[in-house]
Amino acid sequence: MRILISGGAGFVGSHLCDLLISEGHEITCVDNLITGNIINVKHLLGNDRFEFREHDVTEPMPVKGKLDYILHLASPASPIDFDRLSLEILRVGSLGTLNLLNLAVRKKAKFLLASTSEVYGDALVNPQTEEYWGNVNPIGPRSVYDEAKRFGEASTMAYHRKQGLNTRIARIFNTYGPRMRKDDGRVVSTFITQALTNQPLTVFGDGSQTRSFCYVSDLIAGIYKLMLSDAYHPINLGNPEEISILELARRILKITQSKSEIVRKPLPQNDPRLRRPDIEKARLQLGWSPEVSLNEGLARTIDWFSKLST
Repeated sequence: MRILISGGAGFVGSHLCDLLISEGHEITCVDNLITGNIINVKHLLGNDRFEFREHDVTEPMPVKGKLDYILHLASPASPIDFDRLSLEILRVGSLGTLNLLNLAVRKKAKFLLASTSEVYGDALVNPQTEEYWGNVNPIGPRSVYDEAKRFGEASTMAYHRKQGLNTRIARIFNTYGPRMRKDDGRVVSTFITQALTNQPLTVFGDGSQTRSFCYVSDLIAGIYKLMLSDAYHPINLGNPEEISILELARRILKITQSKSEIVRKPLPQNDPRLRRPDIEKARLQLGWSPEVSLNEGLARTIDWFSKLST
């Protein structure tokens, strides 16, 4: 297939480019590099089946020839981006999504939206199923990302219903692995960077809030299976193994053998207390479940960060 990936030079997008190239597809990687990095796809630039285009998908983009699939991953997605790039997040979630949906209609291409577990907000149920409507503060500090993705989902389903567009929606839970930005504010990259430099690990609140961390290779395999499926309703993609933030900090300290201390800071506003996916739909409809354990994934990620700093 000929596949366009928006946000293809980002953390998740670049790994998806790797997988799709290895599967024999032709890739057009589109990224404005606001949070993506050309280094993530530098090894693909000489490949005849790979094209990189520096472009902001909130602006119209001509594409010549046929297009079989559009994978829309473009969006700043890290906690520090919610304030720093708030308007950019809103624009790519709205204008960017609509531009790519219209391109998919013109090209008669299939369309996959990379949504997020953030649509569930500070969930009142655990684990979160796809039927849960969420508990989102529409004007809080995280709302630009939450609501941009909720708008993207609504737009994708509207085009599916009204335009007959062949669509998919992946609700992605916390993902980690090589190519994360070390300063992106995500807890795994922050803890690893702090541990490797013997700085205190900053745990917000009492650390009892939970997350479920999926290694990036598992997530990419899930996205690919979703691409090839007929599932047009949202599908959770994440690891259902739940862990507290305090326990995560302790594991990273143990693996890195760091002498860093754990310090506590006030809990940010609207920080979700619980985050764990119900992946029954992914198991039944896609035949997918994660395979990489948290300890193994953390070891691989720590090794990558260690080499990055040398």
